[in-house]
Amino acid sequence: MSAYWITTYKAVHDPDKVAAYAVLAGPALTAAGGTFLVRGMPEATFEKGETTRTVVIEFPSVEAAVAAHDSEAYQEALRALDGGADRDMRVVPGA
Repeated sequence: MSAYWITTYKAVHDPDKVAAYAVLAGPALTAAGGTFLVRGMPEATFEKGETTRTVVIEFPSVEAAVAAHDSEAYQEALRALDGGADRDMRVVPGA
């Protein structure tokens, strides 16, 4: 069953670190089987929705998404991010 890695950026403290992270994270996650479905700011929010950058990546399974997170290539991306942003990240199984 597909799984979705969902990240929202609560705050960006250092845009250069976020850019360095993105250069490494994109290839690491696609190499691990991820497909980027959403990247950007919301066009509309409702109820208590936040106007925060959101990224959604589809993986073949929860296990594949977790393995992508734990991979050395993605951990290198996280080291580049180095506190440059506060994010909420989660993996949710598909319906």
